[in-house]
Amino acid sequence: MAQQFWKYIWVTLIFVLALQLCSQKQMMTSGDMSDASDENANALKPVFSPPAVPEVLSFAGEPVPLHVPDVAERLDRELLVNSYLHATTLLGLKRMQRYVPEIKALLKENDIPEDFIYLALAESLFGNVTSPAGAAGFWQLMPDTARGYGLIVNGEVDERFHVKKATLAAVKYLKSAKGRFGSWTNAAASYNRGMAGLGRALERQGVSSYYDLYLNDETSRYMFRILALKEVLGNPQKYNFDLPTERGYQPLPTRSVKVTSTVSDLPAFALKQGTNYKTLRLYNPWIKDYKLTVAQGKEFELKLPQGSM
Repeated sequence: MAQQFWKYIWVTLIFVLALQLCSQKQMMTSGDMSDASDENANALKPVFSPPAVPEVLSFAGEPVPLHVPDVAERLDRELLVNSYLHATTLLGLKRMQRYVPEIKALLKENDIPEDFIYLALAESLFGNVTSPAGAAGFWQLMPDTARGYGLIVNGEVDERFHVKKATLAAVKYLKSAKGRFGSWTNAAASYNRGMAGLGRALERQGVSSYYDLYLNDETSRYMFRILALKEVLGNPQKYNFDLPTERGYQPLPTRSVKVTSTVSDLPAFALKQGTNYKTLRLYNPWIKDYKLTVAQGKEFELKLPQGSM
């Protein structure tokens, strides 16, 4: 009986030891797996790094004084913000394919540097938007400013949304501002602050360059947002944006119809032209009503889809 008892004890001890060894092995294995899982999770985490500030940058052929610390830091801020606005940047790249050719040609014809494309992008991202203050269109013109440059702004027509006419109005402003301030950079800054406002700031502070001015936050950031858009949208792959041409918004093939007399029913007019009112408005965003009043001796040119008859 005693031998059987001790035999039982030894078997039990061996069984318990075996269970403990198995448990320890499982814990070690589980720990290894957990460590490996943590390592894999860390490897999959995205790494965000700030874009480098370019060593050299210019606007309209005018150098940006990046050797000045606050100038470099203000650009760095806008580069950081805009290089990580992924949806906005991709939308801007898509719209650029449709609108840049026409706007670039208009700027070139009127001796305005191509870089002002990025001013329009900073203002509206090539969207037919209206600000809370009432500025509208690609160039965000105020109603009275637009009228002062010959645009029609009323309940039926708002030519601030007419790409060509609004661009030519902006051209007139920029030429006037360049003549007053002597540089394209100051002219661009005045587009935000206004010629009078920028002129007062330059005179009061006794400087001649935008980069030497102490300004309100919006205007202080304004030029640097334009510069950041030029850098990012002008070099998308450098900032890891890849948009194949076929996935952008291509220019819309159109035909033109001149209207020399009042059209009392634009939806009916559109249907007669082989299209509809929605398409008429999309192709002519400056139309704001169901009718189009044409003064004697005046005319409007409507764009319609090519092939619609």
